[in-house]
Amino acid sequence: MKTIVFTGGGTAGHIYPNLAIKEGLGDGFSYHYIGGDGMEKKIISKFDDITYHTIHPVKLERKLTLSNLLIPFKLLKSIREARKILKEVKPDIIFSKGGFVSVPVAIAGKMLRLPIVSHESDLSMGLANKIILKCCTHMCCSFEQTTKIDSKCIFTGQPIRKAVLCGNKKNLNFLDKLDKNKPNLLVVGGSSGAKFINNKVLNNIDSLLKTFNVIHLTGKQQVKTLDKKNYIQIDYAENIGDFLSLADIVLSRAGSGAINEFLAVKKPMLLIPLSKKCSRGDQIENAKLFNKLGYADVLTEEDYDDNLFLIKINNLYKNREKYIKNMKKSQTNNACDNIIKIIKSDCK
Repeated sequence: MKTIVFTGGGTAGHIYPNLAIKEGLGDGFSYHYIGGDGMEKKIISKFDDITYHTIHPVKLERKLTLSNLLIPFKLLKSIREARKILKEVKPDIIFSKGGFVSVPVAIAGKMLRLPIVSHESDLSMGLANKIILKCCTHMCCSFEQTTKIDSKCIFTGQPIRKAVLCGNKKNLNFLDKLDKNKPNLLVVGGSSGAKFINNKVLNNIDSLLKTFNVIHLTGKQQVKTLDKKNYIQIDYAENIGDFLSLADIVLSRAGSGAINEFLAVKKPMLLIPLSKKCSRGDQIENAKLFNKLGYADVLTEEDYDDNLFLIKINNLYKNREKYIKNMKKSQTNNACDNIIKIIKSDCK
């Protein structure tokens, strides 16, 4: 039996693709996961067939701060921790989903001459994966355009769990609280919440409820109790597939993992990407591409206006069939199979 080590963490977008790959690999592998004490530990620890190992990764800051002076020392420590674990586990291969948690694992794996397959979800490569690219044998990419970066990059698509693809709205316990004659707007704040989107939804909730049932996934620590008819508020949902099964349209940030899930189940989306003031601009690039391909409408934070927001939400629903038709042309079904073929080839 082969042994695989998964790594990646910090957000759900760095964790769930690992689980999608695990589903596809099945019983032919033994599974280990190297991560920090964050969300990845909480999620992965629920799986009895995955052995979890903790290291103390360091976040790589892009801005100049005094704390950056300590990064080399902290990184060396986390590399040593990862190297010790890898020497004990003796994996046949490492699969990295990127994020700063993955960097020391990839570097340690390279030192031990282990094959490493990584995955980049965004249109432009993040800082962590730019480092990991030097260590890995292959970099799988969600977008074909990303493969132009390096010969190691291969277009595979985004790995998506079966639970997302096979969601069932009947599993939700609040259906009787919704108006069956209204369409359903699903608001996705992400695993850590999107304060900007949450605030705009709450500010416009009465207008939205005139047309829609609103199911609002606020994200952890973003809940503001609100008692309204046809309004459901939940902090976080691991069974996102069930919620997507219910949704007619989706309002969300533009993280690649999330929007590729919406694409896979053909849900028209209005994307409000994270501003460049708070990010490297990757969500803006993702949103622009999805808009160009006809999968989504986009509203930037800089252009935000309440009236425009409501117009775009209503137009998205009115024109939903056009978006669905475009999404049906996309190639979204074989990502896990594509990546698994590479994993099995590299660990021979």
